[in-house]
Amino acid sequence: MASSNGNFPASMPVLKGKNYDDWCAQMKVIFRFQDVTEVVQEGVQEPDRNPTDAQKVAHRDLMKRDAKTLFIIHQCVDADNFQKIRSADTAKKAWDTLEKSYAGDSKLKKVKLQTLRRQYELLQMSDQESIGEFFSRILAITNQMNAYGDKQSDLGIIDKVLRTLTPRFDHIVVAIEQGQNLEEMKIEELQGILEAQEMRLNEKNLQRSAEQAMQA
Repeated sequence: MASSNGNFPASMPVLKGKNYDDWCAQMKVIFRFQDVTEVVQEGVQEPDRNPTDAQKVAHRDLMKRDAKTLFIIHQCVDADNFQKIRSADTAKKAWDTLEKSYAGDSKLKKVKLQTLRRQYELLQMSDQESIGEFFSRILAITNQMNAYGDKQSDLGIIDKVLRTLTPRFDHIVVAIEQGQNLEEMKIEELQGILEAQEMRLNEKNLQRSAEQAMQA
């Protein structure tokens, strides 16, 4: 990993295979921060046959930015993924290689999206799961769906959550549906309401357990 030197953060994301979607999102932010997104997307164009001095200077600057970007990519992949891009002499070639390796072609993306949709449809909260854990599972799937072009609305995710909570939340679900404007609600707001209710339920269960222990 790269170390903090004033230009790079102390901890950089590392591509290890299964984390490609999250890694890709993090890298795009780093590219924007370093002002090299254009280099990744468009590459470095060869200068004109008889470039002016200004064009020569601009091209040298672009080559330096490309080298810096390639360095960043090298720092953010593990040993196995480095072998995939070792021969790439530009940042765009390295980035495109990794994208093809993990994102795949249109047919593969379609299959992956269909799989994610099935997982989303079958998603249910388990009795052993907390509200925070359940939301993390839902958002992990919906973020992947978004990455493949299937944008999920807040309203759709909220509706999914309310329909798939465990029965102990039934009363709060009714209260939310009757007392809240779901079209204006944010996912974070719903999670906060449910986590507050979860804390109350857990406290009641502890009190009940303590009372039963005393009676016994």
